[in-house]
Amino acid sequence: MLALLLLGVTITADFEAGSVGKVERVSDTHLRCAVQGETDQDKRNRQPSWFYFRLDGVAGRELVIDLTDLAGEYNYRPHNGAGLRNMRPVYSYDDRTWRHFDSAEWDGNTSTIRLRIKPAANRMWVARQAPYTNRHLKKLLDGLRKHPHLRETITGKTVGGRPMRLLTITNPGVADPAKKVIWLMARQHAWESGASWVAEGALRFLLSNDPGAVRIRDEFIFKVFPMADPDGVFRGGVRFNAHGYDLNRNWDAMDARLMPEIHAQRRAVLEWIDAGRRIDLFLTLHNTESADFIQGPPAVRHLAERLWKLLVDGASFHSPNGPRDAPATTTPGMKGRMSVDQALFHERSVPAFLMEQMVDSSPKLGRPPTVEDRIEFGAGLVRALCAAVIR
Repeated sequence: MLALLLLGVTITADFEAGSVGKVERVSDTHLRCAVQGETDQDKRNRQPSWFYFRLDGVAGRELVIDLTDLAGEYNYRPHNGAGLRNMRPVYSYDDRTWRHFDSAEWDGNTSTIRLRIKPAANRMWVARQAPYTNRHLKKLLDGLRKHPHLRETITGKTVGGRPMRLLTITNPGVADPAKKVIWLMARQHAWESGASWVAEGALRFLLSNDPGAVRIRDEFIFKVFPMADPDGVFRGGVRFNAHGYDLNRNWDAMDARLMPEIHAQRRAVLEWIDAGRRIDLFLTLHNTESADFIQGPPAVRHLAERLWKLLVDGASFHSPNGPRDAPATTTPGMKGRMSVDQALFHERSVPAFLMEQMVDSSPKLGRPPTVEDRIEFGAGLVRALCAAVIR
């Protein structure tokens, strides 16, 4: 990772999930920080969606930070980074409490975002959105593992040898056959840390003493993949595993050697189904720049509409146009581009959906979502999922 000294200002990304590209000094208080980005197995589809670095020696300086190299490619279509034009990154003085920058200036001619700040402390972290690392997940699970209604299994290992965790939450004192079953998946793409904060909110609520949560554990089984790409999260990646494969774009062309993360999760789901067990709803959680939406197969649109309405009416979900119908493939005519929701419906008719939540300013909130918003949404999401499948 980079550690660069610029007239007393040190810049580093030498920590879990840290990422920054080339750093240039324009003046004593003006820095240009390239977003490192990441490409796929074909060296295509460069994604400049994640950065996370620390600055030392900044107290009292009127800093200007230019985030550069935001042009990229998505689904084989080049772009100039304009989809990031409304980005409001976050900063922290302790790497725990995060605030959004008051403003960010987009320059379409140079594909650059300019940040201005006078730091109140000598050390400051800057990130695309509030990070959620393997360390965060470990701390959460360390605090929850003693709960009698939580069971953790390891379904496989990543390219880097990290465990692929599957959590099961239900009251074992109530017979399973009568229960509805909901599967959740978070963090298929490493940069989408907001999805992990939602998953944490969901897990905390599910294992709480809230009367609604107690009833849910009696009546439901929740199966949760809390971290679908732990390697990518660790190295500060964007959306590809160590071999360059998008972990939500290859579910119809999975290779166990090149994509062991998909293999482990797919096997767990299919073994559950093939053992004669039900899945009433499967949901994978994601982040995108400027939209909240639910996407799923047209054949189960009625279920998507119920969930959509519950979230729009009862949570911070801003999705005025209703759920979207998923295409047959993500990229027409190309094998190896099916997402998890598409593939599970295609293979086993699972009512599977993808949810995107915006990281830009939400019209419903009047600001970009915070960690607290995400955690609160996680609890509301659990309630909405349960209500959607019992109607």
